[in-house]
Amino acid sequence: MVETGAETRKTTQKTQKNMYKVFVTRRIPQEGLDLLSGAGLGLESFADDNPISRQELLEKVAGRDGLLCLLSERIDKELMDAAGSLRVIANYAVGYDNIDVAEATRRGIIVTNTPGVLTVATAEMAWALLFSIARRVVEADRLMRQTKGFRGWEPMLLLGEDVSGKTLGIVGAGRIGQAMARMSRGFDMRVLYFSRSVKEDFQKETGAQKVDLDTLLRESDFVSLHVPLMPETHHLIGQRELSLMKNTACLINTARGPVVDEKALVDALRGKTIAGAGLDVYEEEPRLAPGLTELDNVVLAPHLGSATVEARRNMSTMAAENMIAGLRGERPENTVNPEVFKATGR
Repeated sequence: MVETGAETRKTTQKTQKNMYKVFVTRRIPQEGLDLLSGAGLGLESFADDNPISRQELLEKVAGRDGLLCLLSERIDKELMDAAGSLRVIANYAVGYDNIDVAEATRRGIIVTNTPGVLTVATAEMAWALLFSIARRVVEADRLMRQTKGFRGWEPMLLLGEDVSGKTLGIVGAGRIGQAMARMSRGFDMRVLYFSRSVKEDFQKETGAQKVDLDTLLRESDFVSLHVPLMPETHHLIGQRELSLMKNTACLINTARGPVVDEKALVDALRGKTIAGAGLDVYEEEPRLAPGLTELDNVVLAPHLGSATVEARRNMSTMAAENMIAGLRGERPENTVNPEVFKATGR
């Protein structure tokens, strides 16, 4: 069983002569660690809630066959060189923009992720941000905590915006974007979506209409971002795009921080180009753009999209199962670079 504490720990028992060695970069739900240790792997876990330093990560990965890592860790050529013998990189996330997948594939390293199990949790978080900004929940909470802040019911106190009957724009109609749109049916919303391909089943189920990005921005009351971070989505939402939105509209981002030009967003919020924003991810995470925390018309969350007990537990077991399968010479169900099997003949 893996020990816990403020320092890295090693399992002390070996169940096979030449066991594979795995390093886990952060404290994750125990279910995943139990799977790894139960599979007879030589396991070491960085049992701390604080991020591992780059230098320690480079040191700890040396000689490992498997690396179970987080989105916040950069897995690049330098790290793969430091490891020397990596066979599997299991990302504890659905996104994998933190990993140089092309370099991993060139080296014959399997890369996996954890899709599906965090879909509902992340969609619900997007809704939490949407309602928080639309109904000014955070401002209201702050007022109630102030001495003599709440003087009693007032007709004009903290007026927000209706959600029901409005237009919801989904930018990126993958699993999470579609899940958020399905949840909107209870609020009788018109749904627009922007995607590289037509989602016919999604359209039939929700009545969603595929439009170009500019049309979506102009017509939506709430714009929710669900695209992966790629070169073509970096700063997908910038000054021009924000200027197209209604001045009563709100932007929600639970995707990736760099999808939004955060400086341009601060300017748009400050100048009331748009009414508000709800953010769970940031361009230079964990740092925020200057001025963002000074604004009342933005709700800020510390990357909580998948932060439910159920979702994080399932991510833990899925990442562990991916790791075990890869080290056993099998093809993990959630492989993001299947071409590695063609290249290596596996």
